[in-house]
Amino acid sequence: MRIDALSKINQLYQTNDTRKVSKLQNGNKKDSVEISQMGKDFQIAKQAVSSAPDIRQDKVDEIKKKLASGNYEISLEELADKMINDFFE
Repeated sequence: MRIDALSKINQLYQTNDTRKVSKLQNGNKKDSVEISQMGKDFQIAKQAVSSAPDIRQDKVDEIKKKLASGNYEISLEELADKMINDFFE
């Protein structure tokens, strides 16, 4: 058994190691946060999106009119493509 290896392992596990911590000379400093221009732009965009309605009522009304009059036609090919895309996403 190597004694020098054992002493190195003991050095790794020493937890009673004390270290001196230097104190700040001027303790009156406060933390501050500054938001970047990109962050401000993102916040404005987020507010605009959250205030926008989730439903486009003009589109809904248009489709309702077409359904009521019997003129609403859909492309079965487009419908199938959307169904397949939704299934695999």
